[in-house]
Amino acid sequence: MTQMIFADSLSRLGTESAFVVLARAQALAAAGRDIINLGIGQPDFATPPHIVEAGIRALRDGHHGYTPANGLPALRQAVAADLHRRHGVEVNPDHVVVVPGGKPTMFFAVLMFGQPGAEIMYPNPGFPIYESVIRYSGATPVPIGLEEKNGFAFSAEAVLEKITPATRLIILNSPANPTGGVTPKQEIDKLVAGLEAHPHVAILSDEIYSCMLYGGRSHVSLLQYPEIRDRLIVLDGWSKTYAMTGWRLGYAVWPEAAVDHVTRLCINDHSCVNAATQFAGIAALEGPQDAVRDMVAQFDARRQAIVEALNGLPGVRCAEPAGAFYAFPNIEGTGMTSKEAQDRFLDEAGVATVAGTSFGAWGEGYLRLSYANSQENILRAVDRIAAVL
Repeated sequence: MTQMIFADSLSRLGTESAFVVLARAQALAAAGRDIINLGIGQPDFATPPHIVEAGIRALRDGHHGYTPANGLPALRQAVAADLHRRHGVEVNPDHVVVVPGGKPTMFFAVLMFGQPGAEIMYPNPGFPIYESVIRYSGATPVPIGLEEKNGFAFSAEAVLEKITPATRLIILNSPANPTGGVTPKQEIDKLVAGLEAHPHVAILSDEIYSCMLYGGRSHVSLLQYPEIRDRLIVLDGWSKTYAMTGWRLGYAVWPEAAVDHVTRLCINDHSCVNAATQFAGIAALEGPQDAVRDMVAQFDARRQAIVEALNGLPGVRCAEPAGAFYAFPNIEGTGMTSKEAQDRFLDEAGVATVAGTSFGAWGEGYLRLSYANSQENILRAVDRIAAVL
């Protein structure tokens, strides 16, 4: 009988519970249940046709081979031009590294700085992969608590107070998953000013939802702070903005000192991103942006509808999310824990949501609902939850 002996580090890897909920929801649907899925975090829109055509054309034109490990030069140049257009910043295309989605940048950044004895700070509640990979690296995860009363924005003072000589990396995410929180510019200004006293600390800014802000807000990128550019990693990509989750295409801007290290990690890990997807990425950045604006406008209408509906439920209150496409209602008044609410709403109401604790201990008392679904389905889902409550 085989008795494989796995590495101890595997026991420290977590998971992304949204995919667990998705699997349960799909199993119930396959058994004949009518399920409304507000659990998974991906746009319910199709990739714009001109982007799809660019990928198909690349295949027909014979782009079937390896590409440079850091991405096609034309794509990295398109990224730099897009960042200049959106944020008014100059980015050297040689500092852009293209990867298959957003997670490789998180993984590589944490592997670069995480080891036993090191501390890495991360948002809590936050994207669960942050804490999972920090623990896997052997580093100590230090949570940055995000509170409803602050609009789920981080406090610069609270972050700076937690920095120690062992701190190696701070992970930030605005607009944020799962809360939809957006950190105001004044807090970012304070944090950047305070980091001057801690030159040993690197920053990973996850800006994957940078095009999804509401109420007239504009995105504040950490790329706009030249004083930290030599230790800043900015993560962005195509998955959310262009409804390209399944294409697996993301990028990061790295400080010059880290570019060779991350390129070597790419070569060891995945060699390169598939060629046709990269040509689609060029078309996305250089082509018309009408589909993006239309998608965000529809998300905004859904955002307002879901917040109003949730605030009409007994025992529930929901702050208005400022970005991304998630509502993060407080359900403490229902008397249920987050996990109990998640399970009851799926089993009894046929509505898939994700427990706030899937995003860290600070998420207890909350649920994440994705409004990447039709407004009709969103309102039907809330009606079903009302019946359970």
